[in-house]
Amino acid sequence: MKKISTLLLSLLLPLALLAQGWPQNYGGVMLQGFYWDSYDDTQWTVLESQADELAQSFALIWVPQSGNCGGTSMGYDDLYWFQDYNSSFGTEQQLRQMIQTFRSKGLGTIADVVINHRKNVSNWVDFPRETYKGVTYEMLSTDICANDDGGKTKTWATQNDYQLSANNDTGEAWDGMRDLDHKSENVQTIVKAYLDLLKNDLGYAGFRYDMVKGYAATYTGLYNQASQPEYSVGEYWDGNAQMVKNWLNGTKVDGQIMSAAFDFPFRYTVRDAVNSNDWRKLANTSLISDGAYRRYAVTFVENHDTELRSNGETQDPLRRDTLAANAFLLAMPGTPCVFLKHWQAYPTEIKAMIAARQAAGITSESSYANVASQPTYFANAVNDRLLVVAGIKSQYKPSASEWVRILDGHHYSYYLSTQMQTAWASLASSVYYGEQQTTLTAVTAEQGARLVYTLDGTEPTAQSSTADSGTTLTIPLGTTTLRVGLLVNGVVKGLITRTYTVKEQPVTPEVAVPSFCTVAEGEMCAFFEAPATWQGNILCWAWNNSTNFTGGTWPGAGCTLLGQSASGLNVWKWSYGNMPATLPTGIIFSSDGKPQTGDFPFQNGGYYNASGLQANVLGIGRPAFAQQREVRVYAPDGRFVGRIPMQDLRSLKRGLYIMEGKKVAITQ
Repeated sequence: MKKISTLLLSLLLPLALLAQGWPQNYGGVMLQGFYWDSYDDTQWTVLESQADELAQSFALIWVPQSGNCGGTSMGYDDLYWFQDYNSSFGTEQQLRQMIQTFRSKGLGTIADVVINHRKNVSNWVDFPRETYKGVTYEMLSTDICANDDGGKTKTWATQNDYQLSANNDTGEAWDGMRDLDHKSENVQTIVKAYLDLLKNDLGYAGFRYDMVKGYAATYTGLYNQASQPEYSVGEYWDGNAQMVKNWLNGTKVDGQIMSAAFDFPFRYTVRDAVNSNDWRKLANTSLISDGAYRRYAVTFVENHDTELRSNGETQDPLRRDTLAANAFLLAMPGTPCVFLKHWQAYPTEIKAMIAARQAAGITSESSYANVASQPTYFANAVNDRLLVVAGIKSQYKPSASEWVRILDGHHYSYYLSTQMQTAWASLASSVYYGEQQTTLTAVTAEQGARLVYTLDGTEPTAQSSTADSGTTLTIPLGTTTLRVGLLVNGVVKGLITRTYTVKEQPVTPEVAVPSFCTVAEGEMCAFFEAPATWQGNILCWAWNNSTNFTGGTWPGAGCTLLGQSASGLNVWKWSYGNMPATLPTGIIFSSDGKPQTGDFPFQNGGYYNASGLQANVLGIGRPAFAQQREVRVYAPDGRFVGRIPMQDLRSLKRGLYIMEGKKVAITQ
């Protein structure tokens, strides 16, 4: 009998783990596949078309609430739960096809579940009557909390001969739609059926619960016990780590936490460090600070509620150092959730960060230790395998016998432990556009270590092509399988594989730049086309690792109004004057400090709008020749011209070229 009991326990254990709402030692990364008003970028067909690329880096993708809301909507005024899945993002068939395609690539889709409140059909208290699998579901006026909308709903209901629930809200109130009474058996029955549809009919892998402060945590546990999602994360919006832990504990069933939670304290930790330019604040307390709760932390640095929205609402965005924020996010334990806008702006860099995370074996429950903490820089060692440095990285030099740098960018660096004894390639496996380059690195303490590699997918041997650490390889159009290993005493070890699918570089259409935008000889400047909602003066904030070019006091230096674009928007110019020896690496525009853009890569003579760099303004036909870096240059038909240092661009023939996805005119 003892053997039988042990067998039964081993069979039941996976079910118990599944019911907990987040796997142990989870190694995947999630993408938030939308932002506010992302109706074009988040069409189901658009997301599905990126499945091959997304699946190379992400294990989960969180998409908007997918039911019909009775009009154009991001889904937070949810209306239909069973019968109508033709939403602002596509048809039901397109939704099903997207989820199926993602699943076939190993990418799980996370549903946005909005059950704190619900939209009404025609009056204050009626809900849709829906039939699913022969069962009719309808919420009633008595399923609305007694104190909904501060008593306004009850007043209306009494005046119109309706009754509400006798129960008050079990969480925080929210005016706008009807707060559901989760004590109601009818509400519980309908929610459970709804979750069953999402998981077992539409095929979602798990749930993101919206606004879980709005109802008691015990109900999330109840619903997950019934639906058994492998992935569940609650939006408990609070910067106090203990409050988030309290919510997690509140979801327990039979002593087990039943859901993960977004680590808002982590988000505020990163925001405070970045926005105040004090990197020590990265050590502030968050959910991942506590090893007992690290498994249940879904970390992030920006989302649709905190971002700078396209309609001019400032919200609470990161003001700068987007890449450094993501570098810290993707190095740390918890389950990172990357924001779609950040992925769109920096796909190559984020892919490489995720590849480094995977190489170091970092999971949701990995350990970490701080190794350096100063106002100007901060460094954590994670798993004793990956070292992340944020801030002015030149001020911190780890031991070369212990760490090898593999990635480097503005205000961040990644190092791998020499104990790993492995090869590294800086370009992660993925889909790319236009000829690419990857840098090979020997992660070892041995001086003069050599690497061997093949480009046809075969396993390299001591007789294969050899390279020094730091060698750069060109990856051509087509599909290339790169395999690289360390060559130590005639033996190949630490083998890695990269698969690249490189497609033709798409040609970016020209942007109509007003003729009054000109750049004087030797001038450093930038132009900004302000949104119509920005009514104040436009200010500029521009910087690099060592210098602020706009006064050093936020929000920076004033811009000059030049005129209006063809679309009637005001166009402003910031000018530094004569070009300095080194140029800014980042630039931000704001309307008297608020609202503001994100942090954009600086390009001399750049023509920007709220979305970023749109074109180069070359009044005398010259880009930022003094900038000490290389750019990939393409002909207008997509042919690769070469990787050329900025200071050598004068050598190009006169004409149009594609540089960094934008058309540039060389006229000298």
